[in-house]
Amino acid sequence: MPRTKSALKALRQNKRRRVQNISRQKKLKTVLKKSSDLSAIYKSVDKAAKVKLIKKNKANRLKSQLAKKLAHASA
Repeated sequence: MPRTKSALKALRQNKRRRVQNISRQKKLKTVLKKSSDLSAIYKSVDKAAKVKLIKKNKANRLKSQLAKKLAHASA
């Protein structure tokens, strides 16, 4: 266990951030799997990249792949 005040505070912050990150990750995965609305998917992927849940290039790659899949499915 942490001994100093700053280490205790860091532990509390880490726990709080972990819970937030897990919930954001689950939300992103469900949107990617369930949603067929491209704008909603783009919005959630961009938001995840903005809060650094995923990297910017990964967000761009995901959006590109989804756009290709939807274009191929509609054609």
